[in-house]
Amino acid sequence: MSEHRRKPSQPQDGGRAAARRAAQQPSGRRAAPTRDTSSTTEMPSGSYGEERPPGGRAEARRAAQRGTAGGSRRRGAEPGGRAAGRGRGGPPAKERFINYPRSEKYGWRRFVPSWKLVGGTCLGFFAIMVAGAGVAFAWVDKPDPQKMAEAQNNVFYWDDGTQLAATGGARNRQTVTIKEIPQPMRDAVIAAENASFDTDWGVDPMGIGRAVFNMAMGQETQGGSTITQQYVKNLYLEQDQTMKRKFTELIISVKVGATDDKDKILEGYLNTAYFGRDAYGIQAASQAYFGKDCKYLDASQSAFLAALLKGPNLFNPDGGIGDNATADKNAARAKIRWSWILDREVEVGRMKPAEADKWKKAGFPDLKDSDQATGLGGQKGYLVETAKKYVMKQSQTNITPEKLALGGYRIYTTFDRVKVNAMEKAVNKTRKAFLDTKARPEKDKFVQFGSASVDVETGAIVALYGGEGWDKKHFTNNADTSGVPVGSTWKPYVLAAAMKHGTHNSGFEGISPLSKYNGNDMIEIKYPSGNPVPGKNGQPFRQKNESDKAYGYVTLREAMEKSINTPFVQLGMDVGLEKVAEMAEDTGILEESMDQQNASFSLGTSTPSAIRMADSYATFADSGTHREPYSVSKVLLNGEEQPGFEKPKAERAMDPEIADNITDVLRNVVESDEGTGNKAQKLGRPVAGKTGTTDKNKSAWFVGYTPQLSTAVTLFRTDPESRKLLSMNGTGGVPSIHGGDIPTEVWTNYMRDALKDEEVKDFPEALPIGKKADSAGAPKPKPSVTPSQTPSSTPSSTPSQTPSETAPTPTETPSETETCEPLDWACESGGNDNGGTDTGGMDAGGTDAGGTDAGGTDTGGTTDGTTTDGGTTDGTTTDGSTEGKPGNGNNDGGLFGGGG
Repeated sequence: MSEHRRKPSQPQDGGRAAARRAAQQPSGRRAAPTRDTSSTTEMPSGSYGEERPPGGRAEARRAAQRGTAGGSRRRGAEPGGRAAGRGRGGPPAKERFINYPRSEKYGWRRFVPSWKLVGGTCLGFFAIMVAGAGVAFAWVDKPDPQKMAEAQNNVFYWDDGTQLAATGGARNRQTVTIKEIPQPMRDAVIAAENASFDTDWGVDPMGIGRAVFNMAMGQETQGGSTITQQYVKNLYLEQDQTMKRKFTELIISVKVGATDDKDKILEGYLNTAYFGRDAYGIQAASQAYFGKDCKYLDASQSAFLAALLKGPNLFNPDGGIGDNATADKNAARAKIRWSWILDREVEVGRMKPAEADKWKKAGFPDLKDSDQATGLGGQKGYLVETAKKYVMKQSQTNITPEKLALGGYRIYTTFDRVKVNAMEKAVNKTRKAFLDTKARPEKDKFVQFGSASVDVETGAIVALYGGEGWDKKHFTNNADTSGVPVGSTWKPYVLAAAMKHGTHNSGFEGISPLSKYNGNDMIEIKYPSGNPVPGKNGQPFRQKNESDKAYGYVTLREAMEKSINTPFVQLGMDVGLEKVAEMAEDTGILEESMDQQNASFSLGTSTPSAIRMADSYATFADSGTHREPYSVSKVLLNGEEQPGFEKPKAERAMDPEIADNITDVLRNVVESDEGTGNKAQKLGRPVAGKTGTTDKNKSAWFVGYTPQLSTAVTLFRTDPESRKLLSMNGTGGVPSIHGGDIPTEVWTNYMRDALKDEEVKDFPEALPIGKKADSAGAPKPKPSVTPSQTPSSTPSSTPSQTPSETAPTPTETPSETETCEPLDWACESGGNDNGGTDTGGMDAGGTDAGGTDAGGTDTGGTTDGTTTDGGTTDGTTTDGSTEGKPGNGNNDGGLFGGGG
């Protein structure tokens, strides 16, 4: 190796300093440039003028590392531009409080925290959490059970601002001590709600975790709250579901669990829980469901009451709010939950298996009709129930049954005290004069009245009659039931639809109420194509009137006046049943209450409530403007007005000309001496209305209105066991009851008192509307024109199966004795009020469509199964499913009685 490549020997006594001094000594050749001894890169051959001392580079690197470990830092640049090497003297740098990123590491290792840093961070966070929890624990106060549970009621007000009723709070709560709560009740609640109650700290982390996991898996949560948490929730009356409220509730639960005796917590929980039937607390619930003090509850009854704690709206066998909370569904859920709680008590060691088997064998406990109407006698219970339903229906408010049950709301209703009293007085007067349950127990028992009255200009429900009263153990609101078919009160929708849409034979132009249809009994009903509607056993369907009188061709105005069925059944087929349903829905009838399964849909097989019928007819009264019915004008919570209770907006349901013509036709029903509603003439002011009666007189209606007020009255009988409708033949000592009898009498007596201070107003004038059609469906010809086809003098035994381009020959023609010809527009005949349809029974606000025969309705107006004011003789369908026939009247039909 050449001399200039040889490294100088490293001094042994001087280390780095000696090496540095040696490097600074002058020599006969140029000194080697200064270099960072920590570098690991060799200089190229010949870079230095002399040899590097032995071990110089490696030793220098080790020395630099030792210097770094000792805390030295790279020195600043020395004079002359030379930089000092790492760790080669100079003052040590000041250490950072948090050494992150780590200065002693290189590359990615600098960003990996040390175990000290991680441990310190976790310890600090835990300390902060403990300190915060401690502060929160000391800061929150436990609610006073007496003040918090009883301080607030739900107060309901009449439309004039005076108090109607107060529910919740102290109104139906009697506090009892833990000694008065029997051990079976305690065991059932603990087993069902919180098995670890005796040992937990007020919260159950495992339960919360399990609830979260089950929720994430889409399973039932099984509850994450302990009894202590539920107790605090019952008392903590702020209803907002915020994190602050949840956190405060959790802290209070821990504090209550740590400081209060378990018996005191259980006592407080059972005294503040809501059990349904307006019962708050175990004592009120025991009285409401079993008529006894809670200390006498047995294990089976206790298990039932414990089941209600999961949610009375879904487990109270009386039924609740919503489509999934019917009485039947709730009863089924309650029985399953009751049985599960008995098994659960065995599982957690609070009941012996033999005892559980004994109670199961005894069966579900018998419930009594609750005297839940403390302060809610007469009609008040139904008014409060109606207002509650409306409040919880408004999506903007998100007021759930549970929130409402906790109280604190001020609810201002639209109910007029004077009108409510007038309606109750009218019903009671008629009931007393009409019914005698002692003299006719088999006929006069179980008769029900229902009524509702709506302000025409606003849609506000001003009065209703729901039954004899909660205090009389009648809890079904008859004004809001949807199980009673409305009969011929449905016919105005058929006529309105025809006025709007017309039929194919009228050139798709609206028809006139002076157009004529065949009003004879048992005429063959046809599709718009001319093909007969199929009936049972493949025979053509023929519609039945109440009588077999041969009316001949009558105007639709006269058919409405005398409630003749056949013209409206054929008209419904001609215009299309779906258009009839659309018209009814536009006026406020709910789609779910409609039945469109057969031709008798036009005669009132649907089952809307009295509230909906009154509101719907108000659309006619207000010249086609519709407003949804409402019963609450304002709601306050803690003094703040809640959103979502503005008056419903007005919507155009039909042209004013159509509505005013319907009103004119319905005025004739009342004002004509032959009209089925002529008893309403006693009101002494302009009235429009329609009667309705169903088969076997199972229900009877009158729906009528003045320019200010629209009111619906219904009468029906129900079997208390099966909840099916019963015939009213013989009720009140008369052979049969029609809508023009008792319902019209109640309506008139009520309206007389309700409007006694109102000025007499008249309806708008009805302008001529629509086309008249001859038997072929063309516009009305001149009198000199001879019809191209006249009805046959004898019925056709075999109807034509081929649609005719001209007017088809009627399969059921007027008899030779009738006085009306198809083109004689001035011809009028006498008539009568007819019966109606029956879709079966009703069940406390639900519907029971009854039996059908080949898709038809439960008829029963006569012994041969024919209908009177609706229904079919053979249960035909109108779905148009037969080959080659249009479906359900989807094509607009013309105006021809019995034809297409």
